[in-house]
Amino acid sequence: MAQKDPCQKQACEIQKCLQANNYMESKCEAVIKEMLLCCARLPKGKSISCSGFEKKTAEERLNSDTASD
Repeated sequence: MAQKDPCQKQACEIQKCLQANNYMESKCEAVIKEMLLCCARLPKGKSISCSGFEKKTAEERLNSDTASD
């Protein structure tokens, strides 16, 4: 039996949010940030859902988001 993707829930939440908001990424920043956090916690290749989110990119984006707060 295949293991469940650890970030699949966040990936699905992004899709639901984008569909509900006419694919306006700015309206889904919170769920995208949750996905970035999930992917940043995992080693590269652990989650197929994170394949579009490189760990380095996620960390850089999170750092820039917190720097502007």
